[in-house]
Amino acid sequence: MQSSELFSVAGRTVVVTGASSGLGERFARVLGANGANVLAVARRADRLDALAAEVPGVVAHPADLFQESARSAVIDTAMERFGRVDVLVNNAGYGAPNTALDEPVQTFRKVLELSLVAVFELARLAARHMIDAGSGSIVNIASVLGSVASAPISNASYTASKGGVVNLTRELACQWARKGVRVNAIAPGYFPTEMTEGIEEGSTRDYLVRNLPMGRLGEPHELDGVLLFLASDASTYCTGQILTIDGGWTAR
Repeated sequence: MQSSELFSVAGRTVVVTGASSGLGERFARVLGANGANVLAVARRADRLDALAAEVPGVVAHPADLFQESARSAVIDTAMERFGRVDVLVNNAGYGAPNTALDEPVQTFRKVLELSLVAVFELARLAARHMIDAGSGSIVNIASVLGSVASAPISNASYTASKGGVVNLTRELACQWARKGVRVNAIAPGYFPTEMTEGIEEGSTRDYLVRNLPMGRLGEPHELDGVLLFLASDASTYCTGQILTIDGGWTAR
């Protein structure tokens, strides 16, 4: 089999959440450019519309995933529009850096609601259709902060949510492995995105670059390969895995 065929996502229906900026937008672009039908989900409709106008195969679906009703509507829309859900990229997340002593409990709950609870619910909703079809791939976007502390940045709620995503991925993978549904996670290290603007300059960036084995932050295209691997038939015997792409941060 040619590698282009092995990693192909042409004709597959993919739901990408958090697709209006950062890594999520990149994921939607890559999948659409490689022939997938992409339902791009996020709150900012104007950005989704611009993305859909630029990338063939991308369909905008504005939604606030803090709302439970919006989560079921995402999967319902994908089924109504395309008749199937082959891949779910669970990328939507939220962070609010603060010290543990100063972070309000309601903020902690809010972070977990989007970054963990919504991930679980969307995975479960998508898996029902995937199980009926006999196949599917769920790609959760975790983080190196699901495995290590966020120091020198204080971010207890975000690290807790991503740690939850890591082990949720393993649990769902084992529950659904014999039903044809693979569940894996990508755990990015430090990549410049809208959410990480605060670390792209100054002392925090200097600290990261100094301590990263590769000596630099990641670039968005450096996640393209692992995304296509997990979304395609190249990974048919891979489930329950956390693929860490971090320039060596967690190997230190």
